[in-house]
Amino acid sequence: MDVNTRNLLFSKGKIDRDDLWPKITEYRDQPCTFRFSFGLDELPTEAGIILVRGPRQFGKSTWLELEIKRTLETHGAGSAYFLNGDDITDADELEIRVAEVVSLFRANVEVRRLFIDEISAVPNWERALKRLADRGQLRNVLVITTGSKATDIRRGSERLPGRKGKLARTDYLFTGVSYKDFHAQFRMELGDDTWKAYLLSGASPIAAMEIRQRERVPEYFFEIIRDWIIGEIVRSGRSRQFLLALMRTLFAQGGSRTGYLKLARESGLANNTLAAEYVEQLSDLLAVIPSYQWDADKDVPLQRRPAKFHFVNLSVALSFSPNRMTQISDFDALESQERAKWIEWLVAQELFRRQCIAGAEDPEAIWYWASKEHEIDFVDAGRNLYEVKSGRSGPLDFLWFAKSLPKRTVLAIGNGEFQSAVVKGITIEQFLLADGFPHPYPGLVDNPDIYNEYGRLF
Repeated sequence: MDVNTRNLLFSKGKIDRDDLWPKITEYRDQPCTFRFSFGLDELPTEAGIILVRGPRQFGKSTWLELEIKRTLETHGAGSAYFLNGDDITDADELEIRVAEVVSLFRANVEVRRLFIDEISAVPNWERALKRLADRGQLRNVLVITTGSKATDIRRGSERLPGRKGKLARTDYLFTGVSYKDFHAQFRMELGDDTWKAYLLSGASPIAAMEIRQRERVPEYFFEIIRDWIIGEIVRSGRSRQFLLALMRTLFAQGGSRTGYLKLARESGLANNTLAAEYVEQLSDLLAVIPSYQWDADKDVPLQRRPAKFHFVNLSVALSFSPNRMTQISDFDALESQERAKWIEWLVAQELFRRQCIAGAEDPEAIWYWASKEHEIDFVDAGRNLYEVKSGRSGPLDFLWFAKSLPKRTVLAIGNGEFQSAVVKGITIEQFLLADGFPHPYPGLVDNPDIYNEYGRLF
């Protein structure tokens, strides 16, 4: 159904038809449903501009449809309208289309929301919103936008100072499925392998549903992810060949400290500046982040020191992996060193996800600590320390810690539980389960009374 027809039905309040909600219908018919929890559990009633950016295949368009439907059900006919950025050619057309839709809002409607999907497909989209805001045409409207071109969303947001309303928060990163949600629906079937299946899903609801139905992630999913990443890189004027070479280097250096100069040399790039630009774009795509060494005394990252490069979207890592894993047995067959690398990336993905939900000023700020003799894998935005152990470990492995980092504690994530004055050991599953959110769409859950040993989920 085209956008104009949908908006006409929205204006009349005729929303009880499945062809109006293709994403919701597809989502509801799946064998399992996952919640979209990324820090925006309820839309504000005030006017302003909200920007939501996130990876492909993580459900942004489905979330948008759910919010449109909920707005119309709660606030009545004509309270919500929709535009699709993929159907709009440039900023001038976007300005015209938004002005047309805004004129459709009824005078007696208290809440007015305009949803724009994939706004980043429109070049210089922020110019259109800026001009509309300056003319006062968005004064009483909440504009909610989504986009997969994270670079454009981030920089476009920075070009709208003072025009996003008085909302407490306007920028959001769309994150994947929480492990607690995944665990509640998969644990009975997969048992102790549940966290491995979660790793293979990359926290994507699409991949998770495929694992539920077919016990593996299909090749088509990986090709969609590859096409998205490669397409974004190539459209920016960069080389597909060098991107693939860089990805191979990131896998080879996974878990190791690597300078940009070495990264460039190993990838065949001309210089360290070019390597940094590729990594920055992958970071803007919410796929890879550079992790810098943390100076505990000055509480700053040492950006001139060699960095670690972590995948924070395992769907991307799996799509570009030289030895692609599609099922649990593939992960079990890995050598211990290779398994450790993937587990470390899983922890990085989870820390990044939690910081996005919490609204951290810099969610990519996930660092590491190192001395001449020792290293701690992760330091998050709250200066909490995490060490990932793929094998068994205990308090004796951390006898050095109190002397090197006095008055601090560390969480050891591995295969066993233990505790001392400075270190607490938990399993990877316990770490992942230490997070969860209420379901904002309980009507889509087959069994609203799902419980597990960790408490009520929905």
